[in-house]
Amino acid sequence: LDYAWNPEKFTPQNLPDYYVNWAKQQFGKKYANEIANILALYTKYNARRKPELLSPVTYSLTNYREAETVVSNYNKLANEAKKIYDKLPTDYKAAYYQLVLYPVEACANLNDLYVTDGFNHLYAMQGRAATDSLAEKVKELFKRDADLSHYYNKVMENGRWDHMMDQTHIGYTYWQEPKQNNMPEVKNINLPQAADMGVAIEGSDKWWPEETGPAVLPEFDNFNQQKFYIGIFNRGKTSFNYSVKAEKPWINISPSGGIIDKQQRLWVSIDWTKAPEGETKSGLVISGPDNKEVTVEVLANNHSVPKQNHVNGFVESNGYISIEAPHYSNAVGSSTISWQVIPNLGRTLSAVTPFPVTSKAQEPGGNSPHLEYNIYLYSKGEVKVEAYFSPTLNFHNSPDGIRYAVSFDNEKPQIVNMTPGKYYADLNHDPLWNKWVANNINIETTKFNIDKPGEHTLKFWMVDPGVDLQKIVIDCGGVKKSYLGPPESFHQNVKNNK
Repeated sequence: LDYAWNPEKFTPQNLPDYYVNWAKQQFGKKYANEIANILALYTKYNARRKPELLSPVTYSLTNYREAETVVSNYNKLANEAKKIYDKLPTDYKAAYYQLVLYPVEACANLNDLYVTDGFNHLYAMQGRAATDSLAEKVKELFKRDADLSHYYNKVMENGRWDHMMDQTHIGYTYWQEPKQNNMPEVKNINLPQAADMGVAIEGSDKWWPEETGPAVLPEFDNFNQQKFYIGIFNRGKTSFNYSVKAEKPWINISPSGGIIDKQQRLWVSIDWTKAPEGETKSGLVISGPDNKEVTVEVLANNHSVPKQNHVNGFVESNGYISIEAPHYSNAVGSSTISWQVIPNLGRTLSAVTPFPVTSKAQEPGGNSPHLEYNIYLYSKGEVKVEAYFSPTLNFHNSPDGIRYAVSFDNEKPQIVNMTPGKYYADLNHDPLWNKWVANNINIETTKFNIDKPGEHTLKFWMVDPGVDLQKIVIDCGGVKKSYLGPPESFHQNVKNNK
C-alpha cells in the first residue's frame, strides 16, 4: 500500500531500506536493522515454497545438503528472532510476536517437520537405529505447530486475535485445505539385538555393504576445497566400535574412530599441500563389528590449470558450474538500456533485469545489451544451460512470448521463448503456470556443444524486457536432482559495467 500511494518513491536500490524503515516505525531504532534482516530472509525462505505446498521430499535429502541447510538456516533465523523478542520492551512484545516472531517460528518449525519426516522415511529404508527417534521428533514438531497457533489465538493479549491462526496448513492433498491438520506419515522399524554397521555417503540414498557397486564420494577439487560426509549408522540395538583408515596421508577424516550407538557423521577433506597434482583416486576403509569393512572411494583433483590466483570467473567442479545472476563478469548496456540488480528477488540471492521495463525488443548479438559470465570448463561436448527466472506471464500477449537469448563465446545467440503456450485468462487451466507458481521459478534449458575445455564466456542476451534472471546452471553431465539447484561454484570476478 505504501508503494501504491507513492510508486515514484521506490527504486530497486532503495527497496531494502523499506524493511529497516518499517521496523523503526513499529519497534524503534535499536533493533531495526536486525529485524529488517529477519523479515528479508523470512520472506525469501518462504517464497521458495509456500508452506501448504511443502512435502517431505520438496528439498533433496541427499544432494548438496539441501534439505538440512534449509532447516538450519530457518532455525537460525528463528533463534535470532527470539533473542530480539526477549530483549524488547514489554509494550512491543505482542506486536513483534504477531508480525515477526510467530511467522518465522511457525515456518521454521514446519520446514523442520517435513524434512525430519523425509529423513525418517529414508532411514527406515536403510534400517537405521535412528529411525524411530526421528518419528518421535516429527510428532513433537507437529505438536509444537499446534502450540504456536494456540498461543497466538488464546494466550497472546488474552486472546485478542483468537481464531486468526485457525486455518489448516499441514497435509494438503489438493487446492482445498483439509478440515484439520494431518501429521505426515512416519515409519517405525524393529531392530535386531546384535550390532550391524551400515555406511552412507553424501550424494546418495544407497547404503553399504547392501549395495554391490562402489561407494564413491563426490569429487574434491583444490578450488572449492570441499568437505563431504560419510554416515556410519547402526542397524541393531547394541553399540559397536568403528575405525577408519585412509590409504593416503593427504586424506583427512574426522573423527577417525569411536563408538556408534545410533549414527555418526564423518567429515572427509583433502590436504591440498600434500595431494599430488592432477586427478587421483584413493580410498578409505571403515571397519566395524564382525570384521565388516566398507571401502569408500575418494576422488581428488588438484588442478594445475588455471592457477588459482589467475582465475577470473567460475570454475567447473563435479560436472557443473552454478552461477548467481548478479555475479556477472561484465554487463553491456546501451544508451537507453542498463542492467539492474534487484536485491533479494530470488530463491537463493537476487535477480538481474534490463531497465527500463518499457524498452523495445532487442536483436541479440554484437554489442546489444547482454551479461557476460567468464567460466573455465574441464568438460567438452554437449552441455545444458539452465536459466532460472522469476515466473512471469506473456503480458504483451505477443505471439513470440517473452524472450531471452544465450550463447557461448562468439557463437550466434539461441533465442528462447520463456512463456510458451497460450495465455489463459483463467490461469487454473494452465498447468505450466501452476508449476511455476508452486515452485516460484521458471527454469528454461538450452543445449550447446563445447569444442574444447578451457576458458569460455557465457553470454545472456536481452531480447524482451520483463525478464528477471536469478541463476544459471551449466550442466556438463554432473548436476544432481535438487529443488534450489546446486550451490554456487567457486568464482573470482572482476566486474566491468559499460
